[in-house]
Amino acid sequence: MSDAQPTPQAMPADPSPSVRAEVEREYSGKLARAELKGYAAQAGITLPDGFTEYLDGSKLLGEDGKPSTEAMDKALAPFKSKEPAFPHLVGSGPNRSGGPMPEPRRVSLDVRKR
Repeated sequence: MSDAQPTPQAMPADPSPSVRAEVEREYSGKLARAELKGYAAQAGITLPDGFTEYLDGSKLLGEDGKPSTEAMDKALAPFKSKEPAFPHLVGSGPNRSGGPMPEPRRVSLDVRKR
């Protein structure tokens, strides 16, 4: 048996920046998908089951490597509802589904004065 000790390999002075960059690259796509879900919930959009698993998370990132709101807007554009500008007025007046409004019944002035 040899008493030789293994020679230690040279370590960088501070490995944290390189480790941090590697972790950011690895998890940035997951972060972008999670933020997309939150962004959709704020907009009142219900995403189909498994939608975010099929997305390429790198496409949701900006040039700085952080999630991009513009990319999220593009991803959610097909799900945004195309509701009328005044939904509380739908079905009232001539817009209702029953056709045009009926003419009001006219009462003769002779009948009212008697």
